[in-house]
Amino acid sequence: MENAAADGVAVCLDEGSDPYSLIVTDLVALIGHVQASLRLTEAAIAREAFLAERDAAADIFVLDDVTPRYAVASTALKARDAGLGTALDRLCDPEAPARLLN
Repeated sequence: MENAAADGVAVCLDEGSDPYSLIVTDLVALIGHVQASLRLTEAAIAREAFLAERDAAADIFVLDDVTPRYAVASTALKARDAGLGTALDRLCDPEAPARLLN
């Protein structure tokens, strides 16, 4: 949870054994994992760009460019991160149960 909190995800309640708290804790951990994967993917894209630049300077052509696969993965992870953040916000919103009943 510390990694997720460090990435801007606020934990909305103390950890406990009730189902709500367990769901929130699990969701925060999942957000942390998604954000870690996103950072790794972005680092791989940067590494591929650097290698492509270096190879271009040396007149070496790489036919198997994996950067588009990383870019697709990055886009998917960003969408998942946003969706999970929204889910966490909804769970932590004190007005959410009242809205669900209306």
